[in-house]
Amino acid sequence: MDFIIAIIMGGVIGWLASIVMRTDAQQGIFLNIIVGCVGSFLGRFLFGLFGVGGGRLRDNAFDPMTLLAAFVGAVVLLAIVNLVRRGRVR
Repeated sequence: MDFIIAIIMGGVIGWLASIVMRTDAQQGIFLNIIVGCVGSFLGRFLFGLFGVGGGRLRDNAFDPMTLLAAFVGAVVLLAIVNLVRRGRVR
């Protein structure tokens, strides 16, 4: 059950990050899920570098720090993708 909640939360986080980065029209639901889940790993790594806690999306999906870490990681991931594809962050 935790896996399904992580997939749903990853999709929501990916969708919100794509709205912020203005790439929503280019992405579908599957890419939103991938961006949200990969963004969760990236955000947890980035927050860990700065000493701020960020949990795993699968373990505690409704923790505010976990959601913030996943959102920040997803936005950073989309910024990197935009930088590589278009030559600018947006």
